Amino acid sequence: MQSFRTELENPLVEKDIIDLANKIQLFREGKIHDEKFRSLRLARGVYGQRQQGVQMVRIKLPYGKMTFKQWNRIADISDEYSIGNLHLTTRQDVQVHFVSLERTPELWAKLELDDITLREACGNTVRNVTASPTAGIDRKEIFDVTPYADAVFRYFLRNPICQEMGRKIKMAFSNTEEDTALAFIHDFGMIPKIQDGKRGFKVVIGGGLGAQPMMAYVAYEFLEANQLIPFIEAGLRVFDRHGERNSRHKARMKFLIQKIGFDTLMGLIAAERKALKNQTVEIETAGFSETEIADYLPTLISDVKAPETEAYQDWLATNTFRQKQSGYYGIYVRVLNGNISSETTRSLTSQLAGYVANDVRVTINQGLMFKFVKEENLAYVYNVLKAHGLAEAGANSIAKITACPGTDTCNLAIADSTNITSKLEAVIMEDFPDLIHNNDIKIKISGCMNSCGQHGMAHIGFHGSSLKAADKRVLPALQVLLGGGASGDGLGRSADKVIKVPTKRGPEVLRVVLNNYEENALEGEYFNAYYQRQGEKYFYTLLKPLADLTTLKEDDFIDWGASEQFATEIGVGECAGVMIDLVATLLFESDEKMEWTEIAFAENRVADSIYHAYSVFVSAAKALLLDKSVTVSTQNAVITKFDENFVATGDVKLGDKTFTELVLQINQYEPSVEFATSYIAEAKAFLGLAKAYREQSVEA
Repeated sequence: MQSFRTELENPLVEKDIIDLANKIQLFREGKIHDEKFRSLRLARGVYGQRQQGVQMVRIKLPYGKMTFKQWNRIADISDEYSIGNLHLTTRQDVQVHFVSLERTPELWAKLELDDITLREACGNTVRNVTASPTAGIDRKEIFDVTPYADAVFRYFLRNPICQEMGRKIKMAFSNTEEDTALAFIHDFGMIPKIQDGKRGFKVVIGGGLGAQPMMAYVAYEFLEANQLIPFIEAGLRVFDRHGERNSRHKARMKFLIQKIGFDTLMGLIAAERKALKNQTVEIETAGFSETEIADYLPTLISDVKAPETEAYQDWLATNTFRQKQSGYYGIYVRVLNGNISSETTRSLTSQLAGYVANDVRVTINQGLMFKFVKEENLAYVYNVLKAHGLAEAGANSIAKITACPGTDTCNLAIADSTNITSKLEAVIMEDFPDLIHNNDIKIKISGCMNSCGQHGMAHIGFHGSSLKAADKRVLPALQVLLGGGASGDGLGRSADKVIKVPTKRGPEVLRVVLNNYEENALEGEYFNAYYQRQGEKYFYTLLKPLADLTTLKEDDFIDWGASEQFATEIGVGECAGVMIDLVATLLFESDEKMEWTEIAFAENRVADSIYHAYSVFVSAAKALLLDKSVTVSTQNAVITKFDENFVATGDVKLGDKTFTELVLQINQYEPSVEFATSYIAEAKAFLGLAKAYREQSVEA
């Protein structure tokens, strides 16, 4: 066994990292099945790339926040373990690519020295909790959502409820009704409200993009702040038990609502309340204000004079804004494809320290935001950014295109989404330069239909695809989508799939659409209003000539950024995790979960121990069902099918209780020591029965 050790003072984190190192060794020795190992590393932020033998490591930054020290730490990590590039994501994470699997525990340990985690950045878990980057400084916000986003992030990190769900859960906090964090496309989305003098949130649930976008349902117009975490916890418990676990394409919260109905879901959530760890959770808001954090506010004043250039005036107009704190400005930084080098990072931090707050935010459009910049220092910061090629205007405009990595690194990508981004941005800057002042239209592009680049809610969206020419050759293509976007206050609209065109014609699609909009829109008419007035068929007809495959050229068979003829090479996607269908592995997991149960109980984490015990029941029961070739797709089905196939037949005797009655005690009792003692003992006894049955089955 690998004897990996760390310098960390947090024993919980150290145990996590050592466990990853040990699991890697067991995997290399052939003692852990490939599918099981994949799910283990995904939950620890380690994601397989398109390129064999290397990993993408996703660094989880709650609401996109980095101190200068953390940002430099990530840059150093990228130099030492990766290729010196930091990729900023739409979920306010940072990714580094081309990392050796064996080096990931060491990489993680070094990140944790500055309180940066990989835990649950990928896999079937609660992913990063995102928030509006302007939270805390926005003149339009009624209160700062940052403490609440932080509390939710920390409450569910390592929480036993959300370690092995059927699929990922995404949460977002918008700080105003403009919904700049896109609550409407999240499993749980929150927008701040005040009612009768009390803080709370409008809560929406069940949103999501992917191949089948769905807009979130309104769960509460107002939910008091101290009820937020209990509601989310109850929702996660229901999703864990009733959510799909076989078909990854039907395993999100949105599909559970589609299957059982919104009212039924809310009823199940209400039924879980009695069993929750906490009936209310008061969220501490102290310690998040700039006046409460040492070394937070900038201290230096520059004597740099403002450049007398149109470029500087455009930058001021589009990339800066006045904060609610008098005398301070926020600055958005436009980053092409979200890629910034470690060298640039260190140079920026050395030159900006003291001139901007010690609080850098990754934005959801793959950019950066600096806070608390004195008006006198705007010119200085501009000059620093310009020297690094980061002073392009229009940071939140149509000119800033969001794009996932696509075929650069992702297994699922069909066509390029990064090289074409620079071509599309060039169309804006060369043909429509005035649109750098237009923040209404958003362009987003993904390498496939899964919408990691959020094309499904773009005003103008593209996703990678393919087409077949008359001579049967395959060429790269773009699916064009129009009309999506946020409506505000947790509402939104998914984009319509309008037409598919060869990818090399993507820039011309953009020209045609924007020219048509500029020529025919009514005075003051926003793009989506114009699109809805004209209709999908109008734009299909408008773009149909660009979909004509009888005029193809040889260059159309070569993707952007490529030199060879296009071929679809789709690997196995990992974002959703995988299913384990091995009886022995499930029983091994049950033993491990029993160990977690007993540790949690010994540490007086009573509610956690109860949920771990529940997982023991389900995992062991699923193992025996698989032994009989009984397929189940939800935990709830595991419970009912076990009664049908084992208890009713007399194969397993549970005394005077059915398996359903035994297991579902979990939501019938408050999490007391007395109940935990009884429930854990029953789980341990059931695991013993399951293992004995398996042994007899193998012998037979």
